[in-house]
Amino acid sequence: MAEQSNYGRGPDEEEEEEEDIDESGYKSGKDAVLFAIDVTKSMLTRPESSDSKNPDAALCPTVAALKCAYALMQQRIISNPNDMMGILLFGTEKSKFQEGDEETGRGGLQYPHCYLLTDLDVPAAADVKHLRNMVEDEEEASELLQASEEEVSMANVLFCANQIFTTKAPNFSSRRLFLVTDNDYPHASNRDARNSAAVRAKDLYDLGVTIELFPISHPDRGYTFDRSKFYNDIVYSASPADPDAPAPLSADIKPANASAKDGISLLQALLSSVASRAAPQRALFSNIPFEIGPGLKIGIKGFILIKRQAPKRTNAKAQLAVLNTTMMAEDTARSVEKEEVRKAFKFGGETVSFNEEEMGKIRNFGDPVLRIIGFKPMNQLPIWANIKHNTFVYPSEEDYVGSTRVFSALHQKLLKSEKFGLAWFIPRRNAVPILAAVYPGAEQRNEEGEQVMPPGLWVKPLPFADDIREPPETNPIKAPDEVIDKMRVIVQQLQLPKAVYDPHKYPNPTLQWFYKILQALALEEDLPEKAEDKTVPRHRQIHKRAGQYVVDFGQTLDEHFRKWQKDSGRDVHPTANGGAKRSKPAANGVAKKVKQEDGDDDGPTEEDMRSAYEKDALSKFTVANLKSFLQSRGTSATGKKADLVDAVTRFFETKREVA
Repeated sequence: MAEQSNYGRGPDEEEEEEEDIDESGYKSGKDAVLFAIDVTKSMLTRPESSDSKNPDAALCPTVAALKCAYALMQQRIISNPNDMMGILLFGTEKSKFQEGDEETGRGGLQYPHCYLLTDLDVPAAADVKHLRNMVEDEEEASELLQASEEEVSMANVLFCANQIFTTKAPNFSSRRLFLVTDNDYPHASNRDARNSAAVRAKDLYDLGVTIELFPISHPDRGYTFDRSKFYNDIVYSASPADPDAPAPLSADIKPANASAKDGISLLQALLSSVASRAAPQRALFSNIPFEIGPGLKIGIKGFILIKRQAPKRTNAKAQLAVLNTTMMAEDTARSVEKEEVRKAFKFGGETVSFNEEEMGKIRNFGDPVLRIIGFKPMNQLPIWANIKHNTFVYPSEEDYVGSTRVFSALHQKLLKSEKFGLAWFIPRRNAVPILAAVYPGAEQRNEEGEQVMPPGLWVKPLPFADDIREPPETNPIKAPDEVIDKMRVIVQQLQLPKAVYDPHKYPNPTLQWFYKILQALALEEDLPEKAEDKTVPRHRQIHKRAGQYVVDFGQTLDEHFRKWQKDSGRDVHPTANGGAKRSKPAANGVAKKVKQEDGDDDGPTEEDMRSAYEKDALSKFTVANLKSFLQSRGTSATGKKADLVDAVTRFFETKREVA
């Protein structure tokens, strides 16, 4: 394994200032996606048995794929404004690729039975409207969606995609072809045509284009898609842009069911499959040496798997900002050159200054590296020792051949031994070194057997002694076992499905509301009335499953609390601002009597207040009477008279519900 010493740094390159890693490019980099949708007769046939309550279940596969592309375009036009997207229909009676030039008289380039519905470009509002009309207007769709009697050449389809990516997105880091079809064996009787298609697929791979296959099966017709007949020679498992990226072991997408007998429509299945491939994999850092022991190094790449998303801001007319910074001397107002600047630090009353070269030497702790310095049991890694998000690392064969085997052996050993590696981590040049825990992550699969998390190692930054803060002093009172048992039942009743939080089920409501408003304004649609917030608790279901348990818990807690007050000699008294004041226990163990405040005996009783509440006559009491009543019940007593009346009303309403 050859050792690299400069890590991409030239001999004359100057030391750079330490900068934070730009994580924004991980998900917001340029991506080009071209949908290639089959328009054969079987793709235009609606399912025989469908759910009348679900209109999406009656869609033919081609229209469902167009709706899926429409949904993705709606999402990306705002959330990823730099991404390109296009739609190519193949197997159509009509053909369209390049329009002819009327001035020169040159005819446009055409591929038989290939129709470029939307050219690969940054989606505009007009493109979204056109696609919306296509999926909503059956008459407009029927004019175009007519299957050809002749079989389309898959070599032409792939070469057409090659031309589109070459001319429209030549420098994009991520280029992908989403192929939607139900034909698992094109050119069944023509071996030369199949070989030609395989050559065109290899050309796409060499160009850096990833082909993602979205197969469709028809169980109602006794047909199941079989990739092994043709598409195993067309679709490559590794990504050409980043072959070392963590690829799932079962990279094949499960064929979607066009008959929708299981209650899941074809559209939902396609949307789910496309969503799983929507975000391209991009490395946060590349080819950092991973030193496992003296003389044993492998290459790794780092990935961010979780990144908080925020609305993207774009300008209609972007202008390049020119930055010009000039430092001036305070006494003479003359310009100060960069070489004259020194950074000063105070130590023991003295000022110590350094120039740029000296500061560079002070900050330089060596080249980027992840170096294991020891191993410890996993139970010695506290969950609170976390100061930053974790980084997922995966092996890279670019600089060190054999990295994958060594990485896999270390990963399996750490999993088996339940240990983690304590490491010295310098993520980039001029970065401050940190201590990190390198711990293994096991592979995770869902119920369908699809991989949702690949196996790999995680790098968790650990705090230094200077980063740890002392927790506040608290004197908690341990709850009795009976109270704990009551709460345990409530927690069990309100557990999430399988006791696992699935973030895919809870989109950010603020972000989605922002997108919907922008989409409605851009596409001239009606503004939505309210945001869809899936994080709002389902109060009826909660009350049905745990309502009575919560009431029982409250009563049990109140009984033990009063008992604790009596035994400890403490009591809680409401204060003027609505808070609670706890009396100190008596020195001889006997609770002292608290002197009643003046006017307590003259205040209205609870019976008087309840009678007035039932007659809707609470406003007859004075502000002093209302405040006195609320304070005696430990309720906030601030605001005007109308606020106090509302507070008393809420008190009796709550008491009635509990009763």
